[in-house]
Amino acid sequence: MRCDLLRFKIARMNFIQIPNRKKDKIFYYYDLGGRGKGQRPATGIFTYIKPKDQIQKNHNKEARLILETKKSQFIIESQAVGTPYMPQHKFRDNFLDYFAEYVKLNRKNDNRHLSCCFTKFKCFVGKSFISPIEITENFCKRFRQYLLDQLTGETPQNYFARFKWAIEAATRDKYFLVNPTNKVSAIANPSIALKDNLEADEYISLLGTPCCNEDVKAAFTFSLYTALRWVDVKHLKWSDIKEGVLVTRIIQRKTGKPLVLTLHTIALRIIEQQRKKQAVMPQGNDLIFHLPTANGANKILGEWIKKAEINKKITWSCARLSFSILLQDERVDEATVANLLGHTTTTQVRKTYKRHRLKPQTEAINVLPTLVDVPLAQPQYKQTQKMKYVYNYSLKQAK
Repeated sequence: MRCDLLRFKIARMNFIQIPNRKKDKIFYYYDLGGRGKGQRPATGIFTYIKPKDQIQKNHNKEARLILETKKSQFIIESQAVGTPYMPQHKFRDNFLDYFAEYVKLNRKNDNRHLSCCFTKFKCFVGKSFISPIEITENFCKRFRQYLLDQLTGETPQNYFARFKWAIEAATRDKYFLVNPTNKVSAIANPSIALKDNLEADEYISLLGTPCCNEDVKAAFTFSLYTALRWVDVKHLKWSDIKEGVLVTRIIQRKTGKPLVLTLHTIALRIIEQQRKKQAVMPQGNDLIFHLPTANGANKILGEWIKKAEINKKITWSCARLSFSILLQDERVDEATVANLLGHTTTTQVRKTYKRHRLKPQTEAINVLPTLVDVPLAQPQYKQTQKMKYVYNYSLKQAK
């Protein structure tokens, strides 16, 4: 009875009209039959009380038409509750709009896979409009292959997994009768070539070599000693450095607090040098490093590496790898390395941020147990009559 009464009120729903402080406009709110929180949501529409010209009169006319449309849509939505029917106005004809809204509502600050997946999806589609009916199983397979052709490692797998999340949500919202990605799994694209890393002596060599861009040199060296990615060091602010530690953007699930990393002496010296370079006292939101684009920075980095006579292909991502490998060479346990890299598990440390150092074979086999001062027994052979006959026969053949 109560539910029926509520539906009857909604069916006769009107808008509450509230004038603003200047008494020149009226703002409209939904009247849902109560005065509690959320029972009078704003429509975002207003009309002029005394329109001064034709423009304001036209505004009032169109605003009232929009209010009638909103009222009709709201009533249909309330009547569809508890039924499998989805009102047509709830659908977005352009799936890119749906995907964009899904990204906005579900992305996390410490994980950019979803937003990057949407960027790659737009590049793959290559147009500003795509209908949900165009997204078939074969379309999803082509998008997966596009990611595999464009990206390496686990990145295409992570991106396609986020795409599957969006498609699953759209399926629940009645955009698809059957999820087109059900039989299309997310797969990785392992890189055949191992990425180069810097050794300890190359660290020293690089630090002693001048660079044409001091901010690039300082920022890359900071990454070598903190394992920060390019995107993190580029947006690093003075407010992220507090009392000699780095407060990262990574939120720990267990504590709900940001991951805090202790800074190496070299990293602290770089921070102090950057502070002295500022003409005025830096503010909390000011950037520590003023860097060019990623491509520009890697180009400068390549020239610096070449000048240091290091015959390796080093990009900014190699700093993170070098940090991990050198720590593991000094027998720092995987759990600690993973924590310093900002990972919650050691999986990536074992799979990506590790190199197996092969020892010389002689050094390796010498660790096997050895008998000392014990002569080896000489083998004893017993000559049979058959062997003697064969030997004599062979001599005769030779003569």
